[in-house]
Amino acid sequence: MEFASVVVIGAGQAGLSAAYHLTRGGIDHVVFDANPAPGGAWQHRWESLSVGKLNRIFDLPGMRQPAMDPREPSRDAVPRYFAEFERAYGLDVRRPVRVMSVEYADDDERGDLIVTTDAGTWRTRAIINATGTWNNPLLPHYPGAETFRGRQLHTRDYTRLEDFRGQRVAIVGGGISGVQLLEEISRVADTRWYTRREPVFTDGEFTPETTGRDTIEKVTAAVEAGLPSGSIVGYTGLGWTSYTIAARDRGVLVRHPMFTAIEPDGVREADGSFAPVDVILWATGFRADIGHLDPLYLVNEMGGIRMTNTQVWGEPRVHLIGFGPSQSTVGANRAGRDAARELARYLAPVSV
Repeated sequence: MEFASVVVIGAGQAGLSAAYHLTRGGIDHVVFDANPAPGGAWQHRWESLSVGKLNRIFDLPGMRQPAMDPREPSRDAVPRYFAEFERAYGLDVRRPVRVMSVEYADDDERGDLIVTTDAGTWRTRAIINATGTWNNPLLPHYPGAETFRGRQLHTRDYTRLEDFRGQRVAIVGGGISGVQLLEEISRVADTRWYTRREPVFTDGEFTPETTGRDTIEKVTAAVEAGLPSGSIVGYTGLGWTSYTIAARDRGVLVRHPMFTAIEPDGVREADGSFAPVDVILWATGFRADIGHLDPLYLVNEMGGIRMTNTQVWGEPRVHLIGFGPSQSTVGANRAGRDAARELARYLAPVSV
């Protein structure tokens, strides 16, 4: 069994930020990443999600982003930047390594943790979990789903526009990805957009200093109370971006109430009518990918995890980043720094 003072799980923006600050603080650590290459979840995004369509990606600590062609696929440009960051700072990222479980080594409240991976077992003083959400897609179950003769897929399964040409596509979800895919797929297919609630569109530009700060305060309040935090769009609403405006101007930004059932050749609408459908695309978001932490019993009876900044409440050995209020790229950067600072204090020798 190998040992590191801190194990970082995940090498997306949050994990890389944590590794950078741990390195600067002289804290020995190792980073495990389940992906085959640098880039976190960005390497899995769909081909047409170009740099120019992204919400702002904040610089990693200590390294400004290079100029990126707005027409280049983000799944190429962002991972290239992450890879250069790893090289520049000599980060010890082991990949592909999947963490299977994290558990207590014993009953000592300051005892070690055991991290079991598909490439061996490690003992550690503390963990920083930065696994994000990409590998835990939310797929709601609707009556009759198993009878559907067409295709059902999630946002994470979407790769290219041509797969939908000439088809009838139901797009489910009121978040950013849902609207982006609606605008895109509607160019070659007959689309219908379904959401559980009426989408709220907000005027004005999203800025970290105003809208961003207000949003983070709301999400922080939720996790500090131990409540499950919702999607960021649930707090901010949808902005009038280039793709929402394009969808509106082409007459495809038409929301339908959520259907009540799925039938072999389509969906049963809320008003009882039938809509024939070839494909159901679930743009229904993700949940935190933290199943490997189940042996630590962090989730409370409300389904949330109570947090104090990046630390799980009452558990200084476990920090969650890229989680709750630190889901954004700027939040992930700050969370990585904060977790490293907190662990520096926790790991410091106790004076007598």
